[in-house]
Amino acid sequence: MSADAHDAAAGAAQHAPTAGEYINHHLRHFQNISEKQAIVDWNYINYDSVFWSVTLGLLAVFVLWRAARAATSGVPGRFQAAVELLVELVDTQAKGIIHNAASRRAVAPAALTVFVWIFFMNAMDLLPVDLLPRLWEGYYAAAGHDPHHAYMRVVPTADLSITLGLSISVLLICLYYNIKIKGLFGWIKELFSAPFHAHGIAAVLLAPANFALNLIEFGAKTISHGMRLWGNMYAGELVFMLIALMGAAGLSSLGGIGLWIGHILAGSAWAIFHILIIALQAFIFMMLTLVYIGQAHEGH
Repeated sequence: MSADAHDAAAGAAQHAPTAGEYINHHLRHFQNISEKQAIVDWNYINYDSVFWSVTLGLLAVFVLWRAARAATSGVPGRFQAAVELLVELVDTQAKGIIHNAASRRAVAPAALTVFVWIFFMNAMDLLPVDLLPRLWEGYYAAAGHDPHHAYMRVVPTADLSITLGLSISVLLICLYYNIKIKGLFGWIKELFSAPFHAHGIAAVLLAPANFALNLIEFGAKTISHGMRLWGNMYAGELVFMLIALMGAAGLSSLGGIGLWIGHILAGSAWAIFHILIIALQAFIFMMLTLVYIGQAHEGH
């Protein structure tokens, strides 16, 4: 370890971070320029979000592939039964929303993958708040760097760039099916004729308003789709940090055993409740994906 890193580590040990410093540190991403932090900044790459989202995406694909390969026609095991139940749930929802059988053969597996992938990314919130960041800080210090700058966020869906990336991908799929089902010129015609259908000179006068409304609709659906998931997971992450601070306050003060016990109880209760949030947010994102793709198959 270099002398500067050793001095920084010694200083950090002597001065425990305040609550604000603790939360601010945990809310920073490991970026190509880590001193800069913004909710949305196109000049920076959040390497931690990219790493965890890709890793968990590969894990989701592996789990589904493993289930498909191990499937038998006899009495299914618990793993196969759970996956079959999930597949049936997604397929039932897809049939009720997308009536085009050819489209369903591609959309239903995509929706299933989205659900499992987002569930895995959301589930990272159940890990102890300081577990992976502390391991990362230890590696950073061992490599001779200042551990104060070892930022690491492990919940990809608490990063707006990830959730908006997912929602933009859904938008691109919707545009593809709009063109595939209605034809390029049919879709362009719909952009300028719906929702205020008119004829003659009125159709020409209303065309700009129709086009603007359709652009607003695409934009609003995409932004709300991504921000709904991000907002819920970001808020859940903050609650876990506040609960962790309660435990730290209990350990650092005399007679603070009550705070430490409260931290254990509150953390356990919130983690149990958060399991529902994790599954529900993955399900909502999947359902909205199906709804928006289904709307692409229908005319205004």
